[in-house]
Amino acid sequence: MKKAIICLSIIIVFIIAINSKYILKMIYKIDYKDYVEKYAQEYEIDPLLVYSIIKVESNFKEEATSHKGAIGLMQLMDKTAKEIAQNNVMEFETGVTLYNPEKNIKLGIIYLADLEKIFNNIPVMLAAYNAGIGNVNKWIEEGIIKSDGSNIENIPFKETNTYVRKILKDYKIYKKLYED
Repeated sequence: MKKAIICLSIIIVFIIAINSKYILKMIYKIDYKDYVEKYAQEYEIDPLLVYSIIKVESNFKEEATSHKGAIGLMQLMDKTAKEIAQNNVMEFETGVTLYNPEKNIKLGIIYLADLEKIFNNIPVMLAAYNAGIGNVNKWIEEGIIKSDGSNIENIPFKETNTYVRKILKDYKIYKKLYED
C-alpha cells in the first residue's frame, strides 16, 4: 500500500511537471513564428527576445493600439515605423502597414537591430525601444544609467523601468521553455 502511494505521488508530480511546461507554452506563445524567425535571423536578433517584446507589447494581438498611438504586434509608433521603412526602402502606409503582422514584425526587428548597433546592450536597447533613443542617451550622459545596463533599475520613467523588467523576465522564461 505504501509503495502504491509513493508511486502514485511520483506519477502525479511527473504529470504536473509536464503539464506546467505545456501550460507555460500556452502563455508564452511563439505565434507568427515564420515572420519572427525569418527577420530575426536576417537582422541577427534573438527571436526569443522578439517573442518577449511581442508578448509584453501586444500579447500577440495584431490589431492592438495603445493609448499613446503605438500600433500592432510590436507596438510601433507611426513616425518611428515610417522612418524605419524609408531608411530600408519599404512601402509604408499610415493606418495600414503597422496592422500587417509581417510588416510590423519586420519593422520592429529592424528597429531592434538599429538599437543594438547604438547601445550594444539588451536592457539599454529595451529602454530605448520604450522611451526613445533621445531619453536613453540623456540618461546615460547624465549618469542616471550606465551604457552597460548594469544599473538599469535607475531608469527614471516608471513605465520604462517596469517595461524593461517585464521583458527581461519574460525573455528568461522564453529561454527556459524554448532553447534546445
